[in-house]
Amino acid sequence: MTAHTTPVGAGTGPGARRRLIRELLLVVGLFAVYKCGRTLATGRTDEAFRNAARVWDAERALHLPGEGLVQRVLLHSDALVHTANTYYAAVHFPATVLFLVWLYLRRPAHYLWTRRVLAALTGAALVLHLAFPLAPPRLLGAAHLIDTGQVYGPTVYGAAPAADTMANQFAAMPSLHFGWALMLALGMIAATSSRWRALWLLHPLVTLLVIVGTANHYWLDSIVAALLLGAVLLLVPRPVGRSLIARRSVPGQRAVPVPVVGAAAVEPMEPVGAVR
Repeated sequence: MTAHTTPVGAGTGPGARRRLIRELLLVVGLFAVYKCGRTLATGRTDEAFRNAARVWDAERALHLPGEGLVQRVLLHSDALVHTANTYYAAVHFPATVLFLVWLYLRRPAHYLWTRRVLAALTGAALVLHLAFPLAPPRLLGAAHLIDTGQVYGPTVYGAAPAADTMANQFAAMPSLHFGWALMLALGMIAATSSRWRALWLLHPLVTLLVIVGTANHYWLDSIVAALLLGAVLLLVPRPVGRSLIARRSVPGQRAVPVPVVGAAAVEPMEPVGAVR
């Protein structure tokens, strides 16, 4: 009998198709809640700007670097600032979707863990968006920053925040751009074994510089997102090891095939030269 090396959860039967449809609906629902929930805090303009002034003052009291330091670097080149705007507008959702698809196909146990973490993080973030509406630094006069999306393009926001029916521009804290990017990196590090897997942390790092440099978020927005993610990770159990069925061969031994769950049990082969 041959060993089955297909990842758990993969397959082409009716059960696999049902699981795939269920997961697609769950993920689409997560994105829909994210988009719709953010719009619930619209119409609180005065409160959002009061909170923005508090956040700005708090960052200065904490001696955090000004967001303008990053923006000035971007403004040295039209191509650089345009690239940053494009990264902000076009990478966030596609990267997360590709990440979840890869995990679903190759690391099912890590996929379930990640989906639960992202759902919990998004839910906690939406509660904070509703409780603490916050105008981004590009709208705060005291910050003296440029709305790079409006000036250089592309932008995902309307020019008038109060009239923007597509997005709530006063849902700056926490930054789910950063929170999701950080979870993507941590998820790939946990699910892979490459010696270079720490390089996945470049994604949240670039995301952090982009969201700050384009004046869409304060430093504190990302700090709060990281703290929320840390709390969620403490609550959601992480899967043990990697989720592929096939195991790596041990030097000096034959590979030990692992039967598919539910199949007839097969006694594993003994290592070559084993003594009874």
